[in-house]
Amino acid sequence: MSLVRYFSLRYTVLSLTIMNSLLARLKRDSFVLTSLVSKDFKIKYRRSILGVLWSVLNPLFMMLVLTVVFSFIFRFEIENFPLYLILGKLIYLLVSGSTTAGLSSIFNSASLIKKIRINKAIFPVEKVIFEMVNFTFSLTAVVIVMLYFQVAPTPTVFLMPLLMIYVLLFCTGLSLILSALAVFFRDVVHLWSVFTLAWMYLSAIFYPVSILPEVAQQAILWNPIYQFITYFREIIMWGTVPSLQSNLICLGMALSTLAVGILIFRKLQKRFILYV
Repeated sequence: MSLVRYFSLRYTVLSLTIMNSLLARLKRDSFVLTSLVSKDFKIKYRRSILGVLWSVLNPLFMMLVLTVVFSFIFRFEIENFPLYLILGKLIYLLVSGSTTAGLSSIFNSASLIKKIRINKAIFPVEKVIFEMVNFTFSLTAVVIVMLYFQVAPTPTVFLMPLLMIYVLLFCTGLSLILSALAVFFRDVVHLWSVFTLAWMYLSAIFYPVSILPEVAQQAILWNPIYQFITYFREIIMWGTVPSLQSNLICLGMALSTLAVGILIFRKLQKRFILYV
């Protein structure tokens, strides 16, 4: 066994061990986690006439606007461009929405953290789960677009749960990192909003990768959102099974981010009470 394969195997085992530890703790707190998700759901759609329907209408409206801009003004020649666009936008919204909400989850829960002893990781994790629930409703918009453009689903759609696991692990790890850092450095909140805006334009959501210079095409391969979006388009739009390499890249990015997130969160959480 080569040295690279040995350390890769050791790292994977370590990442899975850390993930199992987190899952075990969250399982013990499943009631609290479920209650928080339910509360956020009620708050978001309180006094809203359309309620959950906004999870479908919002991506559809954005798709219509962006389709006009990028189809008729910039004239990108992409087959079924509205579907191409909405698939990319939904993954981006899931990542940016969950991490942005997770970022402020700890200091926004200061009153609860100060009163009772609770697993603090619940708060960023809950934000990710809440956004995942919203994402599932938003998939209705994808179905509508597919029906309109007569894009028939293929058996590859059954790979969706695998993609969702990758994105869930990645967003959880990133939210743990950001929420821990934001407790000590509130500027992270403002910096992250700027970063996510730049991230959107660097993820090939609106344009084909082929228009980029060769160097940029190689660099974008290191972008997790681009990898997840490409995976999503392959199984929904192009009806192809993502390669083993693609799966390993997505899994590696997800596990790496989760492992780093758990380690950073564990190291800093004991001092949260002093700063929230």
